Amino acid sequence: MTADDHVFYPWSVQGGPNPVAITGASGSWFWDENGKRYLDFSSQLVNVNIGHQHPDLIEAIVAQARELTTISPTVGNRARSELARLIVERAPGDLNRVLFTTGGAEAVEHAVRLARSFTGRTKMLAAYRSYHGGTGVAIGLTGEPRRWGAEPTNVDVVRFFGPYPYRSPWDTTTQEEETAAALKHLRQVIELEGPADIAGLILETVVGTNGVLVPPPGYLAGVRALCDEFGIVYIADEVMVGFGRVGEWFAVDAFGVAPDLITFAKGVNSGYVPLGGVVIAERIAQRYDRTLYPGGLTYAGHPLACAAGVASIAIFEREGILDHVRSVGADVLGKGLRELSARHPSVGEVRGLGFFWALELVRDPRTREPLIPFAAAGAAAEPMAVITAAAKERGLWPFNAGNRFQIAPPLTTSAEEIRTGLDIVDAVLEIADDYVETR
Repeated sequence: MTADDHVFYPWSVQGGPNPVAITGASGSWFWDENGKRYLDFSSQLVNVNIGHQHPDLIEAIVAQARELTTISPTVGNRARSELARLIVERAPGDLNRVLFTTGGAEAVEHAVRLARSFTGRTKMLAAYRSYHGGTGVAIGLTGEPRRWGAEPTNVDVVRFFGPYPYRSPWDTTTQEEETAAALKHLRQVIELEGPADIAGLILETVVGTNGVLVPPPGYLAGVRALCDEFGIVYIADEVMVGFGRVGEWFAVDAFGVAPDLITFAKGVNSGYVPLGGVVIAERIAQRYDRTLYPGGLTYAGHPLACAAGVASIAIFEREGILDHVRSVGADVLGKGLRELSARHPSVGEVRGLGFFWALELVRDPRTREPLIPFAAAGAAAEPMAVITAAAKERGLWPFNAGNRFQIAPPLTTSAEEIRTGLDIVDAVLEIADDYVETR
């Protein structure tokens, strides 16, 4: 046995191939124990937004450690208070308070608790194509197949179909039709389930692991209107897309809506120290000014994590990262992916925003048959395994899921580095093209 034999890896077959041993990283790159370098087109788990080993972020953590390493979340702390202020100043609508957690799944757990406590209702609405975390309530809300192995979850949840124009459940032909059909469907689900029993609706602003599904125009505004009509708390899950991923502090800003609660984690300090939280609308937060909030976590709002968050926001502004994501995301990454799609019949659709994109890979571009079946495993999933391995062999680390080649580089990645990555994607798509049945 080796020392690594004692690590139990998440979301993994423990007897499978040994994971790559990473020994260092810098900016948009990391390398293994053999010195092989990888261009990080996944930001690890879509969290290293500011890049690896940013010196200013490291120094902020070191400085905070010299001052105060840890303190109870029940007392005040300068770093925690400053980060809360910075977050709410950038949040939409009347979101004015922050409940800190140590990660995204816990943020979802507490958002649901807030919605239920505030409304006195129990049911939650969640989309089928979604992932909300691996803890009890969060995995119960999740719609994708990773939920299956955890069932029964005993979460009072009702699922609905979100918009997916490329594979529309309603066979629509335009984005406007898809929005109208998806909102009609959601209204029917609410009415059939009994609005008086529904506490909240949780929705990834841009669906992440399940396809980088950007909502069509008007959809999120329609969701907001339905929640207002029926007194349902609208929770925007921005654990993956918050803090710059699509070129906005919060992704909802790209769609002009303000939810009641926003869950965040990952990008708030790029995972340098674990941190998450819920941004809470003032009308909900006031409910607890004279009533006990039933929840908390020992390490919530840890000083080291919050100091990193404060430094991260300062770096974002000093380095113009949001503008960089908007411009390079549109003019280099998005444009480059669309150019690749025109050359490769295996690409059924390109979709994305900012530094968050997906290539939907197909066997037949006419029928849109996916490269691998839904929830494929073993031999059925082999084509995507081959493609992913080919990318890594060439020094590119993607964020692949299902039949999608997904791309989410650190937000500090340069235009030249993006072009380097796209050249590798181009070569890898040649392998994907070999699976196209009409070629």
